[in-house]
Amino acid sequence: MNDGMKKFLIILIAAITLSATGIHAQDSTLQDLPAQWSLQYCIEYAKKNNIQLNNLRLNSSSAEQDVLQAKAARYPSVSASLSQSFVNGKKTDVVVGGLSSQANFSGNYGINSSVTLYNGGYINNNITAKQISLQSANLSVEETQNDITLNITESFLNILLAQETIKYLEDVLVTSKAQLQQGQQRYDAGSISKKDFLQFEAQTASDEYNLVNAQNNYRLNVLTLKQTLQLPSAYDFKIEAPDNITVQEMIPNLASAQDAALSTRPEIKNSQLGIDLAKTNLLLARSGTLPTVSLGANLASGYANLSPDNKYFTQINNNFYQSLGLTVGIPIYSRRVNKTSIEKSKIAIEQAKLSLADTKLNLNTQLEQAYINVQNRQAQYTAAEKQMKATQDSYDITNEQLRLGAVNMVELLQQKNQYVQALQSYIQAKYSAVLYNKIYNFYTGVPVSF
Repeated sequence: MNDGMKKFLIILIAAITLSATGIHAQDSTLQDLPAQWSLQYCIEYAKKNNIQLNNLRLNSSSAEQDVLQAKAARYPSVSASLSQSFVNGKKTDVVVGGLSSQANFSGNYGINSSVTLYNGGYINNNITAKQISLQSANLSVEETQNDITLNITESFLNILLAQETIKYLEDVLVTSKAQLQQGQQRYDAGSISKKDFLQFEAQTASDEYNLVNAQNNYRLNVLTLKQTLQLPSAYDFKIEAPDNITVQEMIPNLASAQDAALSTRPEIKNSQLGIDLAKTNLLLARSGTLPTVSLGANLASGYANLSPDNKYFTQINNNFYQSLGLTVGIPIYSRRVNKTSIEKSKIAIEQAKLSLADTKLNLNTQLEQAYINVQNRQAQYTAAEKQMKATQDSYDITNEQLRLGAVNMVELLQQKNQYVQALQSYIQAKYSAVLYNKIYNFYTGVPVSF
């Protein structure tokens, strides 16, 4: 076996080993997941593992480091310097004449320190600005968590809707097949025409088609939720259906909901922090027009072996010196740099105020729309429930009439279709009402749960 083949086999074995290790690690992670996911578990899992959220948390960690750095500006800075030199050269020997070689060693050592005593409040204001930025970064995490929570809730309810739709369509198909069998018997006996019998076949095929569509919708909704949770595509994802889903009829009125949202929503708090940050930046800009006072200190010494009688520690002691200085900087003319910074900071304050007003307006608009959606969906649910019960009663009566011979199979099919459509509308209306109710309450600070 040549060297090239050996290298290829080594690389191939290493790649297989790494791949197997990665697959094992992924399988180990998936084994820790539940067999069925509740809505609450989905939300908590996403909050912990979502890539976008974790990236925002890193932004918060970075902002926290900025706060620590800003606070450290209050303390003195200390630095040390050390240099050691070696010089080899020739010099004139006045005793014996001519040139002789001589090596010289020298060293310089020092410690420097400086501290800002006054800079127009820049340090304190900069600390405040960094703390505000940290709070804003944390609120950005909350905003994204809220968005993900609503997306997960909608996807979860869509799966429940699809599951319930599949269940009742399976029952419908069972009934259709039984009716088709009865129709076949009646057709063979000559009780109904071929045209009427074909209607039974068409109805059964239509019910099969509706069931396939519902199953397709279920798979798509599961995929949507898996992608929101950022789960592997091969993972067998199943949800845990709640014991009972009811439509809440009583909801907070719009005014109280808006008040609650304006006092709790992170986007409002973040916009308010934007004003605070702009005002702090104005103070920072103004500090550029004020004097600065700093204190500096220096300790230093040196050594050179030019004279054998002058020992190392003697030179260090003789050359040791100390300095202490106070520096005052007074800005006189900065070519309008400070003036421009101040004026732009004032503009930024007004922009931040407008941004807060716009955020409040958008939130109120969303709440108004959510409130109308809840009312509309509840009204639709109430109407759909009445329609479903009425068509069910009518369908049951028609079944009994068919048994007594008062109606024919075609009339039964017509009544059945009305009942199926009413039942489908009822299920759709129920889950829509639940979804919009939870969205509306979530805006007011109520956690999503069943």
